Amino acid sequence: MRNATYGPGKHLFRAVEWLILLFLGYAATLALLMPIPDSSRRGILVWNAVVAAAYAGVAVFDYRRPSTALSVVRDWLPMGFILYAFREMGMFILPDPAHRLEQIWVGWDHALLGAGFRGAIESLGPVFPALLEIAYSTVYILPALALAVLYLYKRQQRAGDFDFILLLGVLLTYAQFPFWPSQPPRLLFPGEDLPSYTSVFREFNWWILGHYSIHSSVFPSGHVAAAYAAAIGLRRTMPEHKRAARFFFFGATLIAISTVYGRYHYFADAAAGFAMALIGAALAWAFQTLPARLSGGVVAHLGREARYGAGFTQRLWRG
Repeated sequence: MRNATYGPGKHLFRAVEWLILLFLGYAATLALLMPIPDSSRRGILVWNAVVAAAYAGVAVFDYRRPSTALSVVRDWLPMGFILYAFREMGMFILPDPAHRLEQIWVGWDHALLGAGFRGAIESLGPVFPALLEIAYSTVYILPALALAVLYLYKRQQRAGDFDFILLLGVLLTYAQFPFWPSQPPRLLFPGEDLPSYTSVFREFNWWILGHYSIHSSVFPSGHVAAAYAAAIGLRRTMPEHKRAARFFFFGATLIAISTVYGRYHYFADAAAGFAMALIGAALAWAFQTLPARLSGGVVAHLGREARYGAGFTQRLWRG
């Protein structure tokens, strides 16, 4: 799954590119099956075909005339696809007028925030709330920053692995949006559980969300999934530099807290986003090791796989 080297053993498509093509096909299938406006359906089908053709063209060109520059382009293209996939899932608008899910989730948030969660955050005044807002605003560039760290440590040959882990967690999250129609608490419950402090960073986040976010679903949290998937991807692909990954884990945790405290997401969204990042990393690990494990017999490895699943988070941290 690593970036293929030049020569006879090179594959036409990277694993992350197969994943992207699969997601494009999935979205096109949903567009044909779900009751969305005809204009949205046509847009999804046309643009997904264009994106798929573009990826195929880049892969074929790099396969026939390999170059370092084109390999770098293929490392970074998935970062742009994250935004494309996010916006596309916003076209599957199937609102629930009763807001049944949100009514359940906001009750959990009332209990959490009223039990001291908000008080602990605001115990030092506006400092920590402002830090949370700053952390939340970095989620848009966090995956690209993690990939840049690989380049900084001269581990760009592992970018394919990182991209696959990252996008598997993120696309698993986005793929669910059409089936969990929901509105963010900041819009559906505008006067409830708000932070006591505001700042220019919070105003910036509200402006970004108001102009560029989708409002068809907030479950699972794409922000939390992307942040933790980036941290996990960095940890798995650069285990010799644990400190860098820990920094990203810390940032992802601040983002997860800020989504609930700032009323950008419900706690249920953040928890589900974290779960998607873990599941994506586990599936990526299984994909990498499947051939070796199958050669030793599937039944003989069931117990070991169960133990691995139970201790997955610990393994991520310790390598």
